[in-house]
Amino acid sequence: MVDVAAVDVQVREFSERGCLVLPGWLPPALVERLAGEVDYWVDAGWRQQSIDACLRPVGATAPKLVELDLEAHGELAVHPPLLDLLSRSELLGRSFVFHHLHSDRRPCAGAGKSWHHDYEQPAGSGRRHPMVHALHYIHGLRPGMGALVVLPGSHREHLGKQARGHLGTDEIPGEALIDDLPPGSTVVLHSALFHTRRPPAVPEAGPRYMIDASYCRTGALWPPVKPYWRQVLDVAHRRGLARERWPELFAERHFTEYVPAVRTGA
Repeated sequence: MVDVAAVDVQVREFSERGCLVLPGWLPPALVERLAGEVDYWVDAGWRQQSIDACLRPVGATAPKLVELDLEAHGELAVHPPLLDLLSRSELLGRSFVFHHLHSDRRPCAGAGKSWHHDYEQPAGSGRRHPMVHALHYIHGLRPGMGALVVLPGSHREHLGKQARGHLGTDEIPGEALIDDLPPGSTVVLHSALFHTRRPPAVPEAGPRYMIDASYCRTGALWPPVKPYWRQVLDVAHRRGLARERWPELFAERHFTEYVPAVRTGA
């Protein structure tokens, strides 16, 4: 049972902290279906195909299946309690657009991910138009799975995505460790909040499931992160996911054209 009063407190503090932690947010029946779809997405190679299409966008063939083609993943993208929460003035407000959804299953002994943020507006544009990431931990989190670590308040710093990347996954003063959540939990981040995936000292044997869904306030043009982003929106329209209540949720007019990311490294 979600503690509504506790959620309200977090929402009121969102502009300052940039993070909501929602234990057991998703209904068990949806969680069970999502877990099966994540397994299919990974084991059938669809996740890798989606990654390949993004790594080699010029001339690459768009994947025949995207995440929103999966029945429960589409339902998750428009989960009514989530959209109602995002529509609150402290988060995105009444008009927002779906940006992307990633689905993954990682080994608990896998590598971490360095400190970064995921805000997609260009540097120097300010933060007038918020963007959020809803991180859905289908099987929850335990200390042996690898923690999500956030730096509360860092979304108010106008820094580039990798400004703290040189720190790896090291501890930072003021950080908040999130490593103990029940199945079906969701963490909502302002997308400019710095965060890291920190590998566990003693990994568990089982996998770590996470579905990342992102949404943006309308009023600015947003850069897409997938070269086949129109295909994703088309699937949402074909399935009728937005319906009348959310007319802007999958509207193409809120996006710029796709520009491949500049990749560096040895």
